[in-house]
Amino acid sequence: MTAGTPGQGPLAGVRVLELAGIGPGPFAAMLLADLGADVVRVDRPGGAGLAIDPAYDITNRNKRSVLVDLKAPDGPARVLDLAERADILIEGYRPGVAERLGVGPDDCHARNPRLVYGRMTGWGQEGPLAQRAGHDIAYIAVTGTLGMIGDPDGPPAVPANLVGDYAGGSLYLVVGILAALHHARATGTGQVVDAAIVDGASHLAAMIHGMLAAGGWQDRRGANLLDGGCPYYGTYETADGKYMAVGALERQFYEEFLALMDLDDLAPARKDWTRWGELREAVAARFKSRTRDEWTAVFEASDACVAPVLSLREAPRHPHLAARGTFTDHGGITQPAPAPRFSATPTAIRTGPAHPGADADDVARDWDVPRLLDADVPRPADARGDQREPLP
Repeated sequence: MTAGTPGQGPLAGVRVLELAGIGPGPFAAMLLADLGADVVRVDRPGGAGLAIDPAYDITNRNKRSVLVDLKAPDGPARVLDLAERADILIEGYRPGVAERLGVGPDDCHARNPRLVYGRMTGWGQEGPLAQRAGHDIAYIAVTGTLGMIGDPDGPPAVPANLVGDYAGGSLYLVVGILAALHHARATGTGQVVDAAIVDGASHLAAMIHGMLAAGGWQDRRGANLLDGGCPYYGTYETADGKYMAVGALERQFYEEFLALMDLDDLAPARKDWTRWGELREAVAARFKSRTRDEWTAVFEASDACVAPVLSLREAPRHPHLAARGTFTDHGGITQPAPAPRFSATPTAIRTGPAHPGADADDVARDWDVPRLLDADVPRPADARGDQREPLP
């Protein structure tokens, strides 16, 4: 059985109820757990989130898990017992599903008017596509965000699921939840937070929309200052087939970059976009003359804003990240440490990924929900089967 997780962090004492799902909901709950909240995840018997061993699903770290079958006659009552004692609830079902299961906002607020009810979806709670299935790539596609990324002569580049699920989804859900929690504590009134990935991903591009309106951004890929169109803001291949990233935007950084590349004669090309092709070719040729590690040594003590492009396995060994403890090892898994950092309420990885259903006894005691220990509640041994879970 996993040890209890409440403890360190600025959210210590905050109770979060997470109705198990996949993608941005679990990540948002992990962030709250990393910040010290007591997160209880309600898992479904026979199903988990990712198609991996739950022991490696670090989005479930610092949490506890109970098993509840919401389709069982008394399943909703168990969840409502937990919701009555929670400060925050997170669900990621399609609109209307939580209501049909008997654990929607009205049901929960009838038991706990102070509850912050966080809803995580791709399309949002209303609109023509609200009931349609989808994934990160479709959500960022319609916002214009996906179309901004990639080579101008090729298809848009897929940024994993970082821009939609986690940046436009999880982080906006957490911001909304914390704002609503502040309001609830001030007024005694909870509310629903409708976090849609299409809204968050669009909001992320606020500066770009301003530049577009001002005529400072072209509505096409690879033609702008920050999308790879600028030769001193992009990536270049090195002699060993690896890459360096260049971000020498300001004049002083640009001049230092050119000096270290021995290309000082191209300094006037910075503001002359008719010479950007010439500049790009010269920089590309120079980078191809040395390996990534050699170029890293050239630039590491400079303000030229140049860095090596590292892989996921290489990143934890970067000297700066290693010195800061940006990554850590816990339970044999190398993983990002909690972020951000706090001077008075430090955070920590307290426990590894919660095993589905392993914490019913502890949660029943700590949250005073004896119904979780009824004889017919599924136990962890029953929670087997296909690890892939269909979207609600």
